[in-house]
Amino acid sequence: MNTGISLYFSNGYEANARVVAKAAKAGVRFAFTSLHIPEETGVDYRTEALRMIALCREAGIALIADVSPVTLQKLGCADFDELHELGIEYVRLDFGFDARQTVELSHQFHVVFNASTISEKDIRDWREAGADFTRFAACHNFYPKRLTGLALEDVSRTNARLKALGFTVMSFVPGDAQLRGPLEEGLPTVEAHRGDRGEALFRDMLELFSAQSDVVLVGDPDASDAMWERMRQLAGGCIDLAAELEDDFGYLYGRVQHDRPDSSPWIVRSQESRLWDDVPTPPARRAWEASGVHARECEAGDVIVSSRAYGRYAGEVSIARKPFPLDPRDVVAGRVAKEHVPLLQFVRDGAGFRLCRES
Repeated sequence: MNTGISLYFSNGYEANARVVAKAAKAGVRFAFTSLHIPEETGVDYRTEALRMIALCREAGIALIADVSPVTLQKLGCADFDELHELGIEYVRLDFGFDARQTVELSHQFHVVFNASTISEKDIRDWREAGADFTRFAACHNFYPKRLTGLALEDVSRTNARLKALGFTVMSFVPGDAQLRGPLEEGLPTVEAHRGDRGEALFRDMLELFSAQSDVVLVGDPDASDAMWERMRQLAGGCIDLAAELEDDFGYLYGRVQHDRPDSSPWIVRSQESRLWDDVPTPPARRAWEASGVHARECEAGDVIVSSRAYGRYAGEVSIARKPFPLDPRDVVAGRVAKEHVPLLQFVRDGAGFRLCRES
């Protein structure tokens, strides 16, 4: 899962350098910046743009620059060839470009548009001008003003439409550390995400990935340490789930597992667990009944291990997504922490997870 950050000239080089260093450590792949924000005054754009481009290039982060025709003047460039020579790979076209100009620019850059305002006419015009949509991306806006953000359902519908055409799709969550002025009320794409922090903000990010966003960026200038760690996990394709396990099942802590690609709506089903040859297999239920470890009903978050009574499924690990009656051949080995149970709906389709001790 690809994540991104946002960089602003007005924050200053040192602050941006610190954010880029944290982003590189977290495996972040993209950075967004705007070259025509009206409140950013008194900035030497060419000098600062070169420094920002160098920062991102050295960190292996692709810079997405929000541009307009006046951008060239601000940067002291005669044309977009010079902008490309500066090292910018992605340009988000805000206004002032017709279909022919857009397709020509896509030969040099990955061109990015406001996902929410791409019309059927735009698609037709770009096609008639010879567009290769693999060079196009659609990035939703972020919304500084309260009650102006989008509904998640609308984002999901837009994403599905554009991805079917071949677009890469991007969206934003707010930060949960330094918020950007002048309003300092967060910069989300989805209004319901405004004000979220920590695990709730991580869940927002997972919601946008689930809604078919290819890249989710933090719109504000910085995030909490907890969110940087979560972004690192996303880059590694494996998220941590705090859990409390029975002593006999401590071997499950720290093992990287993956949900099957053919996901069940009832359980997260570990692909690897039946293949482990270094762990004990629980005996049939009769031996466990006296211990009280099993339960008659599974609740969301329960960690389940199949006993020897399940034959070739013995040792398989699963996690309940929602309540259901416990099969007598299964054993409840522990449970995921309450605050992480909502994350289980996003551990799907081959996604990685790791059970960790509660801190």
